[in-house]
Order: sequence, then C-alpha cells, then structure tokens
Amino acid sequence: METEFGLAHVWAQGDLVTKGVAVLLLGMSLASWIVIILKALDIIKYKKHASNAEDFWHNPDFSSGLNSLGTDNDNPFRQLALAGRDATDHHSNTKVHLHDSLDVSDWVTRCLRNGIDEFTARLQGGLAVLASVGSTAPFVGLFGTVWGIYHALLGIGASGQATIDKVAGPVGEALIMTALGLAVAIPAVLGYNALVRGNKAILNKLNSFAHDLHAFFVTGARVHAGGAATTVVPLKKGS
Repeated sequence: METEFGLAHVWAQGDLVTKGVAVLLLGMSLASWIVIILKALDIIKYKKHASNAEDFWHNPDFSSGLNSLGTDNDNPFRQLALAGRDATDHHSNTKVHLHDSLDVSDWVTRCLRNGIDEFTARLQGGLAVLASVGSTAPFVGLFGTVWGIYHALLGIGASGQATIDKVAGPVGEALIMTALGLAVAIPAVLGYNALVRGNKAILNKLNSFAHDLHAFFVTGARVHAGGAATTVVPLKKGS
C-alpha cells in the first residue's frame, strides 16, 4: 500500500518551488560531502609528509634529504626545501636586482613565507563551500517549510476541513524541509571544523620546518627546541 506521507509523497505533491528547494538541498549536500572527502584525503596525505619531514635532517647532504622527502611534487615540505635552496642560490649568484639591499636572511624568509602562503591558500580551498552550506542550508530548508505550509493551508481551506487529522499530515510534511536543511548543514559545519583543525596542525609543522630551513640556509645549523642553533647532522648545502 502506498504511503500517504513521507519524502516520496512530499515530492509527488510538491510544486515547482518545493521540488527546487529539495534539489538545491541535495546539491548542497553533495557539494559539501565531496569537499569533506577530498580535503580529508589531502590532510591524510599531508600528515604523512609531515611525519617524514624529520627524516630530512638525518641525511649527509641536501640531495639525500630531498630524496627522503619523496618525489611527490605536491609535498609542501619538499617544495619549501627547494624554495629555500633556490632562494639562497639566487641571492648568492645575482647582483643586479633590488633584493641586493636585503641580506640572505631576509631574502630566504621572504621566499619561504611566500611558499607557505601559497600552500595555505591551496589547503583552505573548498572550505568556503562548507561555510556557505553550513550557514545557509537551514534557511533554505526553512523557506521550503514555509512554502509547504502555505500550500498545505490553502489546500485545507479549499477543502473546508480543518480537523487535526487533515492539518497534521500536510504541515508535518512541510516541516520535513526544515529537517532536510539541518541534515545538510550539520555535516558541513562539523566537517568544516574538523578540516580547520587538521589544516592548522599541518601548517604548524610546516612553519616549524620552515624555521629550521631558514636557520640551516643562513647559518648551516638547525634550531633546536631550546632555541640554540646546533648542527644535528652533517647536512651540507649540496644541490
């Protein structure tokens, strides 16, 4: 026996606006889940790169250190190491540009910061979608509810029967739209918060790695947690 209520009945009895709101909520849900899954996979990948970053310092030279970081061109730690090396070489070999007024420390700092900023922008890509879905989906669902209640009341008024059994069904179906809006918004908000925390952890490790790279390219030694610059391995500035 076909049910008189439920999502299928809401869709069958809904007008163009109601169906449009339902399709919009479905699209918002798909977009948010796609972003959550893709960005979560990125975070897992970058955390693996971060766990291997410490191995960079336990190599006899720079080339071996790069090899320990892997060959993935999307590895931000590898990109940062290459950016620092290129910045140091460029500053040493070029004498006709405006950066001549900067010492090697400032120049390396600038190049490393540019690399971190570019990676940060890439890491945060897609989060705006989750923020938008999380903030607007409840209101989209509420709009669908208001529109559904309006049409339900029109139908009840036209039938001339305002008993509770005639009111509860149509109004309850209209309220489903609010529930759908919340069902779309809640995962988007939770996913956004989780991804922000994951991004922050990766950026903290990347900033620490950049700090050590800066000290290495400027002084030839890595800065330990205690603040003293101490050579931890015989890593040389080889190409």
